Amino acid sequence: MLAVGSGRVFGMDHRLVAWARTVKAAQRASGRKAAPVLWLFTDAARMPDPCPAIRRLPRGLSGVVFRHDGVPGRAALLGAVAALCRARGLALVVAGDARLAAAARAGVHLRRGRRPPVRTLRRRLVTASAHGRAELLRAARAGADLVFLSPAFTTASHPGASALGPLRWRILARCAPVPVLALGGVDGRRAALLPRRGCAGVGAISALAD
Repeated sequence: MLAVGSGRVFGMDHRLVAWARTVKAAQRASGRKAAPVLWLFTDAARMPDPCPAIRRLPRGLSGVVFRHDGVPGRAALLGAVAALCRARGLALVVAGDARLAAAARAGVHLRRGRRPPVRTLRRRLVTASAHGRAELLRAARAGADLVFLSPAFTTASHPGASALGPLRWRILARCAPVPVLALGGVDGRRAALLPRRGCAGVGAISALAD
């Protein structure tokens, strides 16, 4: 366990989890569709084995975006991740590969809002990433149920990239016809800077990893 006051327990930012629970409660109170609000993005370099982090994700609150591209044994790893997500009641989407997603009985994550070359199964959840207004609208036209707008803050995933910041993030999110979540450098402290209305949740790597 990390030091008291760090905001992290067993590698997970508990302040971010608390923020997500508040967002979820507000969505339920307003009668909105109760989609996951706390998403773990897997990363082959920073999180070779995502299963330990997935086992700690809060039930009824979380989802996983599987992004292990080009790694040996990718299909087998996805199979293990999919089984774990089903056992724990977590949502699962696969980035950029609709065929692999269908084989795993998972949803699809569209990169930059681009529709995959094969037809997406509408019975599955569809999420997307976006980095500006054009990509937000493209994702909505492609049928995304949720869109992750990034980078909300400075992030190690995109070194040197300009962060949107809370104000610009809010302005862009308001133009989207689908729920928008924040991605990029999000932790419990920064999540508190996001708008109470208009932010449907967050995606994270480091804040939810070991």
